[in-house]
Formats: sequence, C-alpha cells, structure tokens
Amino acid sequence: MVTQPRFPCFKLNLKFGRDDMVKRFLNSRLSGIYFSVVQEGEIGVGDEIELVSRDENNVTVADIVQIYVREADDDLVRRAVRVPALAEALRTYFQQQIESEH
Repeated sequence: MVTQPRFPCFKLNLKFGRDDMVKRFLNSRLSGIYFSVVQEGEIGVGDEIELVSRDENNVTVADIVQIYVREADDDLVRRAVRVPALAEALRTYFQQQIESEH
C-alpha cells in the first residue's frame, strides 16, 4: 500500500553541489514512493504491481507533493487528511496547514 511520497532532504543539495536541488526536485513532482506491507509474500525484479483498490478520497501521490509544497486548494488538503494510509506525520503537517489558514 502506498503511504507517502519520498521527499528529499538537504543531502541532495550536498550530493549535487547546488543549493537549489531539493527545490528543483520538488518542482519536478517526480517523487519516489514508500510502501507499507499489507500482506507478506515475495516480489522480484520484473514482477508486475497491480492496482487493486483506490482510496475513496481520490488523492494521488502527486497531489500529496502538491500539498507539501503548499500549492493545493483547501478541498484537496482536507481530502488528503482523510486518507487512512497517509503517514501520520504528513497528516499532522497537513492538518496544521488547514488550521493555520483559518
């Protein structure tokens, strides 16, 4: 189960010797993703990953990145907070965004 995008830290700037790499990465909206294991099993190189369900709030990984960089409307932020699979740290961060807006 997808739980959140993979966000870069300051080490990306150090690796490339540029102060703007984290910002450039986030602007690309091409993040990696973290998965949570729902059912144990084996997976190998070349195995297909199949979508078996989608949360009813219809929030994508790209949407989460958009919210994270504060470029999302209130409705999207509220829907993201309701996604059960969302990592708790992101849920708290997004809830704080909602509360600071009002």
